[in-house]
Amino acid sequence: VQLQASGGGLVQAGGSLRLSCAASGRTFSRYRMAWFRQGPGKEREFVAFIERSGGNTVYADSVKGRFTISRDNAKNLVYLQMSSLKPEDTAVYYCAADANIIYSSIGNYINYSNWGQGTQVTVSS
Repeated sequence: VQLQASGGGLVQAGGSLRLSCAASGRTFSRYRMAWFRQGPGKEREFVAFIERSGGNTVYADSVKGRFTISRDNAKNLVYLQMSSLKPEDTAVYYCAADANIIYSSIGNYINYSNWGQGTQVTVSS
């Protein structure tokens, strides 16, 4: 599956953005999906995960209550709705997919086999 993330931009602290990740192919519903981010000089970190059906989600503690991951399997899209943004949320955001990843591995980026190109999110104070 090929992935393309979009929706990033510059926003003031406290604002909101919605990221989208468009997937190619007719097997999108077979993939577990996630969002990661990489800030300047930092390692890539887990943000959120969603199950194939969308019925289960997992969030990093740093974004819990502020970010919401969702998916539309009919449109081959995954979303990340980000609210109450903080300057420390500034990063390049990546969507990732894997058909076989297990739950104990969803937080580690090395376990995902498909990646989008990333979209920049900048939060000003």
